[in-house]
Order: sequence, then C-alpha cells, then structure tokens
Amino acid sequence: MATELLLGGAVYSSATPDATALAVTDGVVTWVGADAVGRALHPDADITDLEGRFVAPAFVDAHVHLTSTGLALTGLTLNDAVSRTDCLLRIAENVATLGEGELIWGCGWDNSTWSGAEESDGRFPTTAELDEVVGNRPVYLARVDEHSAVASTALRRLVVGLAEAQGYHPDEPLVAEAHHMVRAAARALVSARSRTLAQRRALDAAAEVGVVAIHENGGPDISGLDDFLAIADLEHPVEVRRYWGQAAQNAEHARELVAITGADALAGDLFVDGAIGSRTAWLREPYHDAPEATGINYVSPESVLDHLRACTEAGLQAGFHVIGDAATAAVVSALDALAAELGTPAIASRAHRIEHAEMVDAAQAQTLAACGVVASMQPQFDATWGAPGDLYDQRLGDERAARLNDFATLAKAGVALSFSSDSPVTPIDPWVTVRAAVHHNHPRNAISARGAFAASTRGGWRAGGVNDGLTGTLSVGAPASFAIWEAEELVVAGSHESVQRWSLDPRSRVPALPDVSPGRPLPRCVRTVHRGRDIYRAESN
Repeated sequence: MATELLLGGAVYSSATPDATALAVTDGVVTWVGADAVGRALHPDADITDLEGRFVAPAFVDAHVHLTSTGLALTGLTLNDAVSRTDCLLRIAENVATLGEGELIWGCGWDNSTWSGAEESDGRFPTTAELDEVVGNRPVYLARVDEHSAVASTALRRLVVGLAEAQGYHPDEPLVAEAHHMVRAAARALVSARSRTLAQRRALDAAAEVGVVAIHENGGPDISGLDDFLAIADLEHPVEVRRYWGQAAQNAEHARELVAITGADALAGDLFVDGAIGSRTAWLREPYHDAPEATGINYVSPESVLDHLRACTEAGLQAGFHVIGDAATAAVVSALDALAAELGTPAIASRAHRIEHAEMVDAAQAQTLAACGVVASMQPQFDATWGAPGDLYDQRLGDERAARLNDFATLAKAGVALSFSSDSPVTPIDPWVTVRAAVHHNHPRNAISARGAFAASTRGGWRAGGVNDGLTGTLSVGAPASFAIWEAEELVVAGSHESVQRWSLDPRSRVPALPDVSPGRPLPRCVRTVHRGRDIYRAESN
C-alpha cells in the first residue's frame, strides 16, 4: 500500500493542533504530526510539499438541489438583476441564444432589492410583460427562494387545471400548488441529457470548493421522482445522500416510499410551509408588509405527527422543511406528542432533521435537543437578507427579523447543527457560509468560526447518519477526505466580542482556522480529496 506524506503546511486537527504534516494510506489518515517525525516514520512515502498551505477536513453541503443548481450554473440566472427592466432585458438576451420553442429555465430574481427609473422597476415582471419578450415560448423563472415563479403563457397552457389551483394568479407570480404544478410542467421539458449535464456540473462545482458530499433534497413538489431516480444512477466522485420529501402515513407506507424511491431517508424538503420572500412561510402573526397574510401550511400538524411516528417506527430518519414560527410550533408539538407516546430515546435514535429552522425560540430549541433533532441551516440566508432594511425586515419587521437564524441559541441548547447552501438559493461556497455564521447581522445569533466549521464538516456527516467520531476530522483512522487551501492568516477566535465565549482560549491548543472577517480574502481550494482519491485539482496547482 502506497502512502502519501503531506509536509510543510498547517493541518487542522483537534488531536494535534500544531500539526504540519499528515500521512494517508489506502484512503485513510494514518498519522498526523510534525514534518521531521513524519519523514522518519514514513521513509518510503510519496512526498507532497504543501508549501505552507492549509489542510482541513473537506466540507459537506447538507441541503442542495442538484438539477436546479446545474441549470443555474449553465443557464439563465437573475440573481444580480437590479430592476424589472433589467430582468426583462436579460431574459431577452437569453431568448436570442436559443432555438425556437426551447424552454427557458431561469432562477434567482429577488425584487426586494430592485429599484429603477420607472415606478414599476421595483416589482416582478408580470406574465403579460414576460410574453412580450419571449413570445410563444415556455418560460419558468423561479424567485430566488424557489417557492414562487413567473411563468409565460405558453408554459401555463401546458398545465391542466392551473387556474383552479391554490396560489394561481393570471398575471402575477404563482405560489403554493399552482407553482408546484407549473414547475412540474417545466421540469418535463428538460431533456434527460440536459438534466444529467446539470447534475454533473453541480457536483463538479461542489468539488471545486472543497465539498466531498452533498445531501440532495428532492420530493414530489421540488424535483419529481424521475429526477430523484436519475441522481441515484449518476456516477460522480462527490458522495450524494438522497432525501425524499413525501409524508408517510404509517411505518408500512414509509417503507414503501423508500422502496419506490431508493431514498436514504424521508426528510429534506417535505414542506410544512414555504419561504419568507414569497410570503408562504407559515407565521403565527401576519406579515409586516402584508397584514392579510400569514403564509401557507402544506402539511397539517396531524400529518407531521403521523410522519414522525411512521419513520421512527420504521427505523428511518424523518425531516421537514420548516421556516415560519407556526411551522416550527407544529413540528415541536408533534415531537412532544410522540415523545409522550414512544419515549424520547426512540425519537433521538433516528436523528430526525428540520431544514432551515429560521424561527426557533429557546424553549423549542430545548425540545429539539432532547429529541436529538438536527437543525440543517443556511447561514448565507442571513448574509443575503438579514441586514437592516433587507428582506427579513421588510417581510417581518425588525423585531422578528432580529431573531431569525439564531445559531447561538440552538448551539447553547445542544442542538446538533449542520450548515449548507440550499443551492441554487445561495451558492455552494462553504467559507462564505462559515463567515456568515460567525458574522451574523445580529451578533447575538452568531457562533464561533470553530463551531461554524464543525457544522459545515462533521455536522454534515452527522446529519447524514454518520456519527463514528472520526469522519469529518483529520484524526488517525478517519477517512482521508480533506481539502488543501491557499489561505492567508490563520486565527483561533472569532472577531465579535459577543461570540468570544463560543471559542476557546488560544492558549488551550485549539487549531487555527483562516480569518473569515468581512473584507478578508477567503481561502482558495487547490485540491479536494475524498477517501484518498483526488476529485479536484486546480489547474495552477
């Protein structure tokens, strides 16, 4: 068995905080320590000179939509559009590059940030305005949160019964069931070849930023069964764990769903509610900017309990998409009821998940911790929409907005955290995720860089049921899954005084991490390794 000895770097290892070298044999970390000792112990090893670079456990992105991500990377993205007029111009430019009748699948528009010379530049494009640009062409344009969309008339015509569906409007973005129906119609127009190319592109992009495993969050409303099954057949070195978001009625039904889908678990995007930006997150109190609205509840509290019970009894991991405080309350109430019925240990043994968990109070965090629930969260949401005056303030008012994405409260309660991107909602960019968790727009909600890094590495493995104490670390016996980074200064503690308590004293031999302070350049990945196999190398490396 050949051994690779990596020397002359900074190795992130809790077991050996000052390590500069590591040895890898047959896909496993076999030694971590100092250069001179490594050379003495491994005289016949293949030497890799790290040239001062930073080596750390590879990342896991625990919430991704592969096909949508790939389509966003290769097609029309509207994330940086600045107005309705600009959005329509970008669509027109895209139309000019396509064949007659070819589907336009776009995403990323967010009119909460738009303004312009025309009074209407701050709102979304209407169906009529879109038709003027695209003509008789099927067009699906998802809002950045993927919970509403503008659709052309040509696409709408393909959907039988659309006008009678919940969330329908003849000229405005579609939400709820109407959105799910038109999204399914758009998906049906994506060829199998295009879908495969999109999935591969998304996984390639993950490997390029030090990610070795992702969790696909599929389901009947978000991706469809054909897409979900295709991912299972996809050959790629980035590891994929697949979650299917469909409610089970009982244990037998849960097993049937797993048999049909091949899913690793019945969790992920099982929508209890929608999203704040689309005003479909289910709230206890009305939206600040829409007093008539409290969002949408897709899965009833009774069905939430049934699903939790079914999966627990079937020995499966369950989970839900949960954003609004009413949705959170429904899941927490179901956990309390099931704990009284089956006992807390039975629930905790399954490591059930909640995706997003944006509005969780301290008491609810205690219940989640007691029941062993993993909070799968997206710190980039706060970075993107959490600043004063941004989307969260607009939709919820500043008091409620200040309590969103409270990583500190969840961590203090003992809830296991797993961080991710929800790509294409935000990019697969783990260091940006770490920065966002450390430098929260509301500092009391932040955690340390060490905690954020753990939630982005070991936390992802644990959320996927791997809890062996080694995977996601660079300790002897751990799978050799790591990334090599060009990084500037390495530091121990976070920058905010309010989160220093979440970091350990530098004198206690805590391994250092790159400085993720705002304005500092983030690390650049030069090599990604999964179980000893190279899955990405930068061209210049």
